Amino acid sequence: MNFYQNSIDELFSQLKSQKEGLTHSEAAKRIQEIGPNILLEKKKKPAWVLFLAQFKDFMILILAAAAVISGIVGDLTDTIIILLIILLNALLGFTQEYRAEKTMESLKKLTETQTKVIRDAQTIVVPSQELVPGDVVVLEAGNMTPADIRLIETFSLKVDESSLTGESVAIDKIADPLEKEGLAPGDQLNMVFKGTLITNGRASGLVVATGMSTEIGKIAGLLQENAPITPLQQRMQRFGKVISYLILGICALLFASGVARGEDIFQVLLLSVSLAVAAIPEALPALITIALSLGAGRLAKKKALIRKLPAVESLGSVTYICTDKTGTLTQNKMSVISLEADHRKSFSPKFSNLQLAMGLSHDVHLDKKGKPEGEATELALVERLLKEISKEQYLLLEQEFPRIGELPFDSTRKRMSTLHQFGDQVLILCKGASESISGILKDGALAKELTLSSEVWAEKGERVLAFAGKLVPNLPPESEWSKLENELDFFGKVGMIDPPREEVKVSIKECKSAGIKPVMITGDHPATAKAIAAKVGIWKTGDLVLTGAELTKLSDEDFAKKVEQISVYARVAPEQKLRIVQALQLKGHYVAMTGDGVNDAPSLKAANIGVAMGIAGTDVSKEAAHMILLDDNFATIVGAVKEGRRIFENIRKFIKYILTCNSAEIWVIGLAPFLGFPNPLLPIHILWINLVTDGLPALALAGEKSEKDQMKRPPRPPKQSLFAEGVGYHIVWVGMLMAGVTLFTQYWAIQNGWHWQTMVFSVLAFSQLGHVMAIRSDRTFLFRQGLLSNLPLLLAVGGTMLLQLGVIYVPFMNDIFHTEALNLKELAFAGGMALIVFHAVELEKWIRSKIK
Repeated sequence: MNFYQNSIDELFSQLKSQKEGLTHSEAAKRIQEIGPNILLEKKKKPAWVLFLAQFKDFMILILAAAAVISGIVGDLTDTIIILLIILLNALLGFTQEYRAEKTMESLKKLTETQTKVIRDAQTIVVPSQELVPGDVVVLEAGNMTPADIRLIETFSLKVDESSLTGESVAIDKIADPLEKEGLAPGDQLNMVFKGTLITNGRASGLVVATGMSTEIGKIAGLLQENAPITPLQQRMQRFGKVISYLILGICALLFASGVARGEDIFQVLLLSVSLAVAAIPEALPALITIALSLGAGRLAKKKALIRKLPAVESLGSVTYICTDKTGTLTQNKMSVISLEADHRKSFSPKFSNLQLAMGLSHDVHLDKKGKPEGEATELALVERLLKEISKEQYLLLEQEFPRIGELPFDSTRKRMSTLHQFGDQVLILCKGASESISGILKDGALAKELTLSSEVWAEKGERVLAFAGKLVPNLPPESEWSKLENELDFFGKVGMIDPPREEVKVSIKECKSAGIKPVMITGDHPATAKAIAAKVGIWKTGDLVLTGAELTKLSDEDFAKKVEQISVYARVAPEQKLRIVQALQLKGHYVAMTGDGVNDAPSLKAANIGVAMGIAGTDVSKEAAHMILLDDNFATIVGAVKEGRRIFENIRKFIKYILTCNSAEIWVIGLAPFLGFPNPLLPIHILWINLVTDGLPALALAGEKSEKDQMKRPPRPPKQSLFAEGVGYHIVWVGMLMAGVTLFTQYWAIQNGWHWQTMVFSVLAFSQLGHVMAIRSDRTFLFRQGLLSNLPLLLAVGGTMLLQLGVIYVPFMNDIFHTEALNLKELAFAGGMALIVFHAVELEKWIRSKIK
């Protein structure tokens, strides 16, 4: 159906709607019939497919084959146990992957956009997925178009349709019907389509298609995306390949040496394959994914919504936070504290010119209770005006002088204008930054006076807004409206204050102690910006304040020289944020940038961490960002950085733990034959350690709390290896120590006629549990941390220890695991040897502290 050819009345008739919108009951009925306004996603893998995928690992398949061969030659016990352990390993992997997927699904739901819609003659906000054909919607600059919409009314509307047509230039839209048939979507100038971006102006329109019936829905199959693999996972995948080849080489050597010593070929083969499965850290990708997704879940509870999973691990590297002022550092509760009206003759006998401007040039509306609602700055103007005139007079203003057009605010002009019917004439009202208004006044002396007086107010921390206007005989064509912004009469100015958030000063201090420099970027007057920045602790004596005009004049080389000295950017256009990000990145910094407008999108995308505002932010900015602040609060960014540091440190801890344990197993089994010892462990022992001793404690490490000095350390270099800061050395020396303790236990037990194999098995398991308790912190001793500060880990270690004791002392488990009950002396010796590893790692912390 060619909706673009129909008149507005014809459309309302066809879709059985009206200008007052659908009723709530009719909208509910239609969504039941048509379905939600969503694009169908690629079909998710069912749970059983995810489960079977756990068995596709090459080494698991080899182990399964070995289990079958074991059964063929008659050792059914080992076959059953190996297969059971493979099954348990698969269940653990499946549970982790399934939980991670569900967590990400729930977070994805939080990113759903909202739309203003008229229902039952009232403007309300609903989730975009609840729109139905026939809904009347209100669109504004920064919105992502929620459905295919036929425009009813437009005000300077421009739309970026590049996502649909590939055309990068924003298109001017109209509301008039088009006669020509067979127009392509890009030529339908009175239509806006789902997924396109409103870049300028505002409009109202009628929803004509939703979900898969939209233009973008027809090509939805081309828009499907797979979940991104994080840089950390990519590094681990590369590492996994390298270590796999290394371990396979060791296994081949072990097999060859066993055959050369005349041992049973099948037993040596099974042992070699078991070692490979135990040593290759195939659980790491699943552990990393669940750590990141659980971290993202924790951040969402703290009002920071992660849109792109890599941002979780990247937060810990942030060195600069470039933040907006209004609403982020401040409370976004503007109040007028200074007012100066020009007392020349007013155009209206009932109201002063300033009252006309304050009462008409805004988009504030009264709710059912008569309370004003709208954007913070405009709301402050109306609230101040209502102290001077009655509510009845205020409502009379809108009736007497109806708006017939507008030139919306943009960052280049730094002002907005509205056009009102004023009897037989047209009244132009303009409000904006004082320097913007002074440039279009007809009285030059008055313009100079406005600039100077505004400077004085700004130095006190006030945001200055000036007003001007004029009468013209008639309304010119829309294309000439911009020419009306000249030769205006000055109406007056107001000074506003937006107090800083109470928690921001503490967060700024925490930032600086963590080696992160906060920078304010605002459209406010430089004196106002500096005053607020000094109050919250961003600006200090010696720091530079740079305006957008000054930035334009600087070459890239000159800007690069001073960019690290600047703590406040004032009167900056959103487009200049991109230049700031790039300059800091060229200096090697890792930049977080906040933004809420359409023009902020390039800088948000270019920043290492783009942060969009969840309350004030446009759909465009949210789409470009890595993270969304659900409360628009700077303190939430700092909290997210702290959580990001915690997540990365915990990932490093369980990487350190798993690889140290795996290296110990390699050393034990690899060195024993060369020392003339019998094979120290059976395949089932290695599999048990791999499943129980490695898996559960490593997962519990992901919940380790932040260390007390977490935000007193410098940011982590983004390209820093996972094995930096002594992690690689730790894996090697502790792995060798663990192996040395285990092999000494084997030697001593054989010499004394003890149950040596059960002791070797137990020492390796217990020493790994001691190790995981010791590496909870790189700096703090365990007993200073407190045993109960990570209860899940304590339960995992305690449960694993009980299971290991069951393997030693429960008769039927003795048969399965080929173990023997240890006497008290043997158990005490095994426990004592295992404690050596724990105390050695604690000693490492002490030595490090002394060196530092």
